Amino acid sequence: MQKRDRLRIWTEQGNVTISQLFFSYYKMIDVKDEEAILLLHLIAFGEAGNHFPTPLNLVERTHFDENKVVSILQRLVQKGFVQIEQQIDENGVRYEYYNFQYLWNLLLNCAEQEENSEEDQLLEVEEGTIYKLFEEEFGRLLSPMEYETIGMWFDQDQHTPSLIRLALKEAVLSQKLSLRYIDRILFEWKKKNIKTVEAAEKQTSNFRQQIPIQKQAEHNSNSTKVSFYNWLEERE
Repeated sequence: MQKRDRLRIWTEQGNVTISQLFFSYYKMIDVKDEEAILLLHLIAFGEAGNHFPTPLNLVERTHFDENKVVSILQRLVQKGFVQIEQQIDENGVRYEYYNFQYLWNLLLNCAEQEENSEEDQLLEVEEGTIYKLFEEEFGRLLSPMEYETIGMWFDQDQHTPSLIRLALKEAVLSQKLSLRYIDRILFEWKKKNIKTVEAAEKQTSNFRQQIPIQKQAEHNSNSTKVSFYNWLEERE
């Protein structure tokens, strides 16, 4: 057989598309190896146009005997990994097919849970750095009440670490380093539905541009000192 003929045969047979999610998580959702093999064959038959292969079809492609194939199929159906559905074709003939939607949903849920877990771990690390950053700026250890206040910013107010970090920076630049001042900054941002660093920086910039010239003179001891908005004077 010529090499080009072998390539043609290979190409004409087509491919079976299986998401990497299946191989990554089928163990997690308790699909046994022999069940996984049969699932792959069911999917391959479906992509080739046979959406309801018989046990004998599966026996021809595996090392399982008919009893084993029937037993595995029953387990797959009982676990919900495949459902036997019915449809009517264009000629009005009713036919059955294997539906794998529940299986795909389980695999997607596993992927989402793992992604969320990684995000949660990253968030915990970021939150931990915020406490350390406050202690560095305050030059001392935080009190239990201060820890509780910062924790409320995370848990109750749902502020992100980056937003809290920006509020701390604003307090440092304004030379008003206190949790009360920082809490006021975060309160004003939340009241204005500001949730991102970009929006907060824009809001802060607008505040500073609105400070009257005479107020700048009161806040500045010389022409090189930068004026900062006093968040404790913010009103509706």
